[in-house]
Amino acid sequence: MHSLVRDSAFGALVRWITKRQLLKYPDEKADFHYRDLYMSDGPREPTPPPSLRVVNHSQQDLRHDEQSPPVAPATEETSSISTENESELDLDCQTLSKIVSRPRMSHVESYASLEKAYTDAALQANARAQHSTIQPKKLENGAIVVDWYTTDDDENPQNWSSRKKLFIVLQIYLYTLAVYIGSAIITPSQPFIEEKFGVSPEVASMGLSLYVLGYGIGPLILSPLSEIPIIGRNPPYIITFGIFVAISAGTAVVNNFPALIVLRFLQGFFGSPCLATGGASLGDMYNLIKLPYALTGWAAFATAGPALGPVISGFSVPATNWHWSLWEILWLASPVFILMFFCLPETSTATILLRRARRLRRLAKSNNLRSESENEQAALTVNEVIVQSLWRPLQINLYDPSVLFTSLYIGLMYGIFYSFFEVFPFVYATGLPGLTSPTNGYGLNAGQVGLIFLSISVGVSIAIICYLGYLWFVFEPEVKTQGLGEPERRLVCGLPASFLVPVGLFMFGWTGNSSPEIPWIVPTIGITIVVIGIFIIFQVVFIYIALAYPKYSASLFAANDFARSSIACGAIHFSRPLFINLGVGKGVSLLAGLSCAGVIGIFVLYFYGGALRRRSRFAAT
Repeated sequence: MHSLVRDSAFGALVRWITKRQLLKYPDEKADFHYRDLYMSDGPREPTPPPSLRVVNHSQQDLRHDEQSPPVAPATEETSSISTENESELDLDCQTLSKIVSRPRMSHVESYASLEKAYTDAALQANARAQHSTIQPKKLENGAIVVDWYTTDDDENPQNWSSRKKLFIVLQIYLYTLAVYIGSAIITPSQPFIEEKFGVSPEVASMGLSLYVLGYGIGPLILSPLSEIPIIGRNPPYIITFGIFVAISAGTAVVNNFPALIVLRFLQGFFGSPCLATGGASLGDMYNLIKLPYALTGWAAFATAGPALGPVISGFSVPATNWHWSLWEILWLASPVFILMFFCLPETSTATILLRRARRLRRLAKSNNLRSESENEQAALTVNEVIVQSLWRPLQINLYDPSVLFTSLYIGLMYGIFYSFFEVFPFVYATGLPGLTSPTNGYGLNAGQVGLIFLSISVGVSIAIICYLGYLWFVFEPEVKTQGLGEPERRLVCGLPASFLVPVGLFMFGWTGNSSPEIPWIVPTIGITIVVIGIFIIFQVVFIYIALAYPKYSASLFAANDFARSSIACGAIHFSRPLFINLGVGKGVSLLAGLSCAGVIGIFVLYFYGGALRRRSRFAAT
């Protein structure tokens, strides 16, 4: 608990106020064990590498998996693994000092290095490492690189206990949930906003669409900031989320429609770091084998969040007033912000080692002690940062058909998802009178329509079970026994899932269009089927991007966030006229037809993705 508070925003504030007299780090105390590593300029003999004994997976101590020291992608500097027999492996200390995680993928230049990284991660997950001191490396210019003190250093996020990791992951999940709930929670208020301000339904829906657009634009700006070691993960989280809470208070009391719309956009923008950096924070703590499990849970909270919004406010808004849904955002976000302020530690390894280097410089009164990130950042220019974060994602989308397809396909899925918030009232509440084939709807009230959104949560739950089963029984064993293989192998479970989207949409569109002859549960089952397909497609596409384009994956994820949020923003506005003019059945069928094109595309990507990658100048080869 001490380290959680010390490394949090509150701890940083306390240390600054007390001039580092409270909440001290081990290297600031008199009994620091590894003082001589960096205080002496004498010779440093390399420490013999620890012996790693690989144990049978069924017999291994699962608690130790999370505490095992990490390993790094193979480079010319790292030592190779020598197999003494079937159960003995040697990894050098320099390898064990590094992190194998998604944020470090920008350092992977070739697919061979990426495959080696996964192989090492698989070994690490099944190995027990002896405690061993990591000797600092001295550069040609005389600088000493500050590293982890030992292979099981407590400050290394991948060495944290399972309980500590779970507590931090829970904070990231709740943060994500609060922000995503904030998007659609306003939908039950829209009829009251139309009446209050005299605006059309299309204009009133800007309260939802601009929020979604805001958290699509945010990652392009805020995600690169979190990758700068001098900043780290926590300042973007805490500062922007604090602003989010303050804006939420303003949004809850505003009585001017233009101000409401502007504030909603700013809410989405300042809530976006959970989308921009949440996955990177998980990647700081989990190696490449275990990371997909944590990311699946994170994606589940992000997907279920918008669906839970109408459930929360569906009954309260009609019983009180349209402001109530906006107050609920504040009540949800404030406790999460307080928890993060006091208990969320910094997870960026580059930032942690940079701060360690600063402490050691003060202790040794020497400027020769530098972190690895300081050496890298010294050669980085502002122009390079702009190119990496803004131009590079656009460039890859323009010149690489595989990336362009994934952006458009994920954008289409997200647009279909957000079109539910416009079509649900037509199917389950008011219907669509005045058409040549009018529908009457099921006559549900706003609260009951909100409960229909629980079908999305049911779909997410089923998809999680299916996808985690794939990770546990297929992905992890394959990597451990056969190696990483081609990135297209990770698309396999997305192939049948792609059929679920059009099947579920056709089922929803035409059974809901025939109401009330067909019970309401039938179109609702169709929605559940759609969500299962969308969720699994998201997971396989994101892991494919990370494997095929590891060096640019961070930029591509930010670009994909922007593409899907922009398309979803547009979908919120075009879906209502679409359904009014074509009817529910034909309108949903049009979306289903577009999703059929995505089915063709993902099969093409599976069979011909390798050929496309070999012709790409951006993919790892």
